Amino acid sequence: MNKVAIVTGSSSGFGLLTSIELAKSGFQVLATMRNIEKADVFKSITSDPEILNRITPLELDVTINQTFDQFQRKLESLDRVDLLVNNAGYAMGGFVEQVSVEEYKKQFDTNVFGLMAVTKIVLPRMRKQRFGTIINISSTSGRLAFPGLSPYVASKYAIEGYTESLRLEVSPLGIQVALIEPGSYKTNIWTSGMKLPKSKEPIPDYEGYMDAILSELEKGKSKHGDPIEVANLIVELSQKKILKKLRYPVGNGTKLMIFVKNKLHWRFWEKLVHRKIFK
Repeated sequence: MNKVAIVTGSSSGFGLLTSIELAKSGFQVLATMRNIEKADVFKSITSDPEILNRITPLELDVTINQTFDQFQRKLESLDRVDLLVNNAGYAMGGFVEQVSVEEYKKQFDTNVFGLMAVTKIVLPRMRKQRFGTIINISSTSGRLAFPGLSPYVASKYAIEGYTESLRLEVSPLGIQVALIEPGSYKTNIWTSGMKLPKSKEPIPDYEGYMDAILSELEKGKSKHGDPIEVANLIVELSQKKILKKLRYPVGNGTKLMIFVKNKLHWRFWEKLVHRKIFK
């Protein structure tokens, strides 16, 4: 019997490539996406009918309760669920003073509460099976905060804490839980996927600061990794019976940055971040 994987946010980026790579490795993949009109996107990556036949697109907006009904029915029709990859999300930037509470809520609705909602639906099935793996896609931003990105950073820090608690709760039941923490990759989250606050009036004190941050992000694009690395890591973890670690940082310099931050006194880390932006 083929293993079954569920991947959210599968119409682009990590979700798209992960769905393809899991299908290549033999999984039947339930590939959920907010806009089902993008279901043909898999054909832009592969024309192999065997791979495409293993992928079943399903409409699911993790922020809309009504779309969960269809997801629940589909889940009940599956013989088993071996893997859940919580990938759906987007990035919002902006300084704290400029971002409205409503915009923070929208960021959390997708990145945090959407992830929680999907997990709560899938988890009872895995608990009854006494097996399954849940992989939550976090970010190095869940370990390293950056100025001008507090909505996104806060959502990823929340995912980190939630996932740590989840692992401690369900590992005695045979369910594996892990966090993947990608650095910067060539996905659309920092281009077309990036959202900025709808601030009515600019704040002059922040304008030069934001320009410096955006300039630094732009300069760093040439060093962004190939997102297939993240998809391959997910496939690798999906094959393991025991995940010995909770966190799996991946990408150029991610492990070093996390190590340096953990070792440095905060005062020196703060200076290092500001020097990087305003060099």
